[in-house]
Amino acid sequence: MGITEREALKREQAATGPQLAVEAGEGTFRLVVVTPEREVLDQPVDSVVLPGLRGSIGVLPRHAPMVVALRPGVVKYRSGGTFRRLAIAGGFFEFAGDTATVLADAAELAGEVDPERARQALERARNRLRRPGPDVDAERARAAMERAIARLRAAERDGEREPH
Repeated sequence: MGITEREALKREQAATGPQLAVEAGEGTFRLVVVTPEREVLDQPVDSVVLPGLRGSIGVLPRHAPMVVALRPGVVKYRSGGTFRRLAIAGGFFEFAGDTATVLADAAELAGEVDPERARQALERARNRLRRPGPDVDAERARAAMERAIARLRAAERDGEREPH
């Protein structure tokens, strides 16, 4: 019996660890977050941490060029000593030159998240997963749950100051 791609990624992550190395740099770089509907963000940042398929990916200025697939989760970026967050529903990340680009299926800045709606979406997804049946698409329910969790996590800790 074969294993699923998700199980293979979990095994690889367990064997190699979740955090990928980053290159140190000074200064800032431009972070652009785009969805099919709109440009969500375009601003200079000091660093960014993204939810890669194989673990978190941290990027500082002058990082080597890269392209990475993203899973649903929270993008955490630092600008001027303040950590900001936004939720994404998966997509791709590219770093080239002095620009980091996130092409996301959907994205919301922390301040745009309606926590009550996100909690309701999370509860609906959990209910679907608790009562699987022929009319329930378990993968879609898991994806909806991941998106709702990302939205809640982005909203709850946005705007924290850097520890001294």
